[in-house]
Amino acid sequence: MKVIKKENLQRTMIIYFLLIVCAALLVTIEFVFDVQSPQLKTTLLHNFQEYGQHKMAQELVFVPLADLRNKAILMIAIIMYVTIIVLTMLTKNITSPLQHMIDVSQQISEGDLTKTIQINSHNELAELGKVINEMASNLQEVTVLSQNMSSTGTTCLENVRQLLASGEITEENTREVLDELEQLQMSFEMLQEFTECFRLYEVEGVKRD
Repeated sequence: MKVIKKENLQRTMIIYFLLIVCAALLVTIEFVFDVQSPQLKTTLLHNFQEYGQHKMAQELVFVPLADLRNKAILMIAIIMYVTIIVLTMLTKNITSPLQHMIDVSQQISEGDLTKTIQINSHNELAELGKVINEMASNLQEVTVLSQNMSSTGTTCLENVRQLLASGEITEENTREVLDELEQLQMSFEMLQEFTECFRLYEVEGVKRD
């Protein structure tokens, strides 16, 4: 039996945030260590001494600072790269599925009950999509039952109307009408039994039986 590991959306968001924080923290620590390193100070003092003795060109004195600047630019690029990766993962795993759910829910609210939500993950968004799919399925069942009941009721009323208009009420016709009325009653009972599973808003002054 295959065990499906359920992800936690909150934990995923925290992991994404920690990735960015860790990358920024590591880069900051590395930059601070480089600035405060004794080797940098020694190199700069040595260059100044060499420059004072006219043994070094002016543009070479600040080469260590230029190297430090280039390293800082590289660190910033690394942070931006990590941020882009995290945002891409966030969009793929959270934002896109959420937008998909919004679009499908909008179509369902407009009456298209054939739409279903498909999310290839095992987190809270997938659970919510499953609930919305079940809701759409229940609405579809209510709609089908209502359509069947409406069709049966219309047929029954038409038969009774024709029978009364003809003026010929025989025992056979009466039995047919009673059978159709019984079938209509069964449809009503099925619909009522199904709708009793739902809790509806109660209008003030109106109570459900």
